[in-house]
Amino acid sequence: MRYSKELLYKVGHAFLRATGSNEAEARIVAEHMVEANLKGHDSHGVGMIGMYTNYLKKGQIKPNAPLGVIKDKGAVLQFNGNLGYGQRIGYEATHRAIDRAKETGICMYTIAQSCHLGRIGTYGEMAAEAGMVSVHFVNVNEFHPLVAPYCGSEARFGTNPFCVAMPATDEYGPFILDFATSIVAMGKTRVAMLAHKKFDEPVIVDPEGNLTNDPGVMWNDHPGALLAFAKHKGSGLCFACELMAGILSRGHTIQPGHPRNDSIVNNMTAFVIDPAALCDLDFMKSEMDAMIDYVKSSHMADPVNHPILMPGEIE
Repeated sequence: MRYSKELLYKVGHAFLRATGSNEAEARIVAEHMVEANLKGHDSHGVGMIGMYTNYLKKGQIKPNAPLGVIKDKGAVLQFNGNLGYGQRIGYEATHRAIDRAKETGICMYTIAQSCHLGRIGTYGEMAAEAGMVSVHFVNVNEFHPLVAPYCGSEARFGTNPFCVAMPATDEYGPFILDFATSIVAMGKTRVAMLAHKKFDEPVIVDPEGNLTNDPGVMWNDHPGALLAFAKHKGSGLCFACELMAGILSRGHTIQPGHPRNDSIVNNMTAFVIDPAALCDLDFMKSEMDAMIDYVKSSHMADPVNHPILMPGEIE
């Protein structure tokens, strides 16, 4: 079934308003979810409404929660999300970081204790549109672990997203590298299971240690664990996101000394950089264009069905 983006926005906005969000929050969160659907990330789209409904019933999302300031000192900003809708918390915090980077050349900002931040690439796109470069590390706590460490068969991490963004050039759109450090995000297992599909390759290890491509294994009473991408390299980056986001934000890691109530609470440590503070912007754009052209000039076995794409281009 297909639905128009206008209808999806209307449904998302109506849900948020009916459950207590003010107009500004409802607009930001609904736009974020619909944009995730439009960009192929249904795992972060309006399908999240079901999960948010359960969180609201349990008090695990606080509509209209203010963005709390923990520290505001020069190039460092630290925020507390107060369990508010992460899409709005992330939007407001990233705007403030962009404004600060315009003054200081760079801004390191952290967000602690925000409910689900949604698609992290959204915040990279915000920075890129403002002419900024950004890097984002994210972890999850209060939710049960989902991702096994390399060589392990029990989950120890969240899906811990990582993102790098750079502004558009004269020839190309913005560079937006945004991915979960697991091979697939947990939400994508839900999408695949509901569609009665299996993955093209093993992305899960079951409780007995067997690799599988069956998404239903993650939704059993005794679920398996997602695999990190690229074996030890992805597992290492997943671990780095855990430490960078969980510790520097003061929001905690997923280690079992902290309570878990099965709600997605995100922490993020990110950097927004004004490239004009470091290099000539004309040089940056021309160098990016030249590099992208060079990468795309590589011989392709199947240029029609499998062209070389820059991160951020439509698949």
